[in-house]
Amino acid sequence: MMKIGTMSLNVKGAKATDFAQIVYDLGYDVIELHYRAFESTDVNYLRDLKKDLMRKGLPLGYIGISNNFGKPVAEHPEEIALIKKWIDVAAFMSCPIVRVFAAYVPADCEDEETLWSPMIEGFKEVAEYGYESGILVGLQNHNHNNVTRDGDAVLRALNETDHPYFTHILDTGQYAGSPGASGHRGSSHPDYDCYASIEQTAPHAVYVRTKFYQVDSGVEEWLDYPRILNILRGVGYNGCLSVVYEGESDPIESMRKARNYLESLLHNQ
Repeated sequence: MMKIGTMSLNVKGAKATDFAQIVYDLGYDVIELHYRAFESTDVNYLRDLKKDLMRKGLPLGYIGISNNFGKPVAEHPEEIALIKKWIDVAAFMSCPIVRVFAAYVPADCEDEETLWSPMIEGFKEVAEYGYESGILVGLQNHNHNNVTRDGDAVLRALNETDHPYFTHILDTGQYAGSPGASGHRGSSHPDYDCYASIEQTAPHAVYVRTKFYQVDSGVEEWLDYPRILNILRGVGYNGCLSVVYEGESDPIESMRKARNYLESLLHNQ
């Protein structure tokens, strides 16, 4: 049975310990933390946080890192150091995977192809570093002018990095064509098919971020989750579904509704 988790960015400004209480109260199975939710990386803070999560029965599913290999190559060592730092934290926290981004295309970039080679080199370095610690590095697809905006690009990044510890975190709402990520709020972009991209990369996913935009009715209205879950079941996916809420209603109540909705779909398969 797939588990259901939720991400700290759902509650703006939430710190890890406070968010853990919310997740516990809502009855989620797993917690996911953006790196900015950590108040410190001091070892005593991490020990206390790890114990708190353990007492609440909440495994830490992944740590989200917001890096950007679209920055000038001279700045890539800083991006790589950031990822390595959080790989170290993940290892201490018994967290199996960190989430990374690819390259956001700068406004003055005339050919985004030039971003690929240095980005892949960065991926190879952090994947090898993660391998040494037993921590997977998961590439999340992202639109908003990112080079991994569709399934073809994600597969290219996975294939060119070609490392056993470089894998995929699939975001259901961040492929080009998504009603929530392509500038067509509430309707699909006519030039892209986000579900085709989900189908392309689902076989490679070790984690799935289930994006929610409009769930006031108790059913997500912008994304077709019965269809998405059928895709995931079709490839034998048995990992976590991480609720990431990006709507305008009360986030905690929306997290409750999203969990209940996913549970109903899982139990009525």
